[in-house]
Amino acid sequence: MADLELRQDGEVVWATLNRPGRLNALSRNLVTELRDFFAGLYWRRDVRVVVLQGAGDAFCAGLDLKERGDPQGSRSIGAGLTRQREISEIVIAMRRCPQPIVACIDGAAAGGGFALALASDVRIATPRARMNAAFIRIGLSACDIGVSYFLPRMVGSSVAAEYMLTGRFIEAERARELGLVSRIVPKEQLAAEAQGFVDDMLHATPLGLRLTKEALNHAIDSQGLEAAIAMEDRNQILASADGDFEEGVRAFLEKRRPNYARREG
Repeated sequence: MADLELRQDGEVVWATLNRPGRLNALSRNLVTELRDFFAGLYWRRDVRVVVLQGAGDAFCAGLDLKERGDPQGSRSIGAGLTRQREISEIVIAMRRCPQPIVACIDGAAAGGGFALALASDVRIATPRARMNAAFIRIGLSACDIGVSYFLPRMVGSSVAAEYMLTGRFIEAERARELGLVSRIVPKEQLAAEAQGFVDDMLHATPLGLRLTKEALNHAIDSQGLEAAIAMEDRNQILASADGDFEEGVRAFLEKRRPNYARREG
């Protein structure tokens, strides 16, 4: 059985971290499967949205420390950097892929699991959800796998410092207060809540959805208002010239779900 279980339902892939006995900790195999899956999404037009979740009682407990081989000191710095980059490339691929990612967080999202949650586009949590930059509690820096990039942009530098310098857990209610999660729902309602977000996202044209994620990514790092608006102007002209735009308008006026044409080219 794969460590990453993938189930495609129409234009949606439900991706489940499938190591419940280890709280879905990141094994070498799971790291490879996650990296390959998200990197491959860049080229796929049959997938429009991804839902990321964990099997069992946790989202992801971070790196599987029990699986570690030789200590860091017994391998070269170059080999260690390669291993590190194999993990960090996952979140780069998550931000680069054009599909929105909805993360369903139940239980712990620690260390690398925290990074996976932050690299997603929308986060839904259960009351049991708790997230932290666990790296600093095991002798490493809290700045790892993109956390030092994502967290200050989401909650501000002071709050980010509070949690990254201490490794404290962000509980579900605090995460909602900070805007890290959009909803808190009971575990049995998590999938349905995610499906609601998916359904709304699929109202957008395929191109419009992709361009929106792309523009949001660029706007976060843009040099200013004019740079962000230039990207928005470009995307609106591209979207309005796409064949699905007219269907989107008709569906809105006729108060029905749009029926977008599949284009493989």
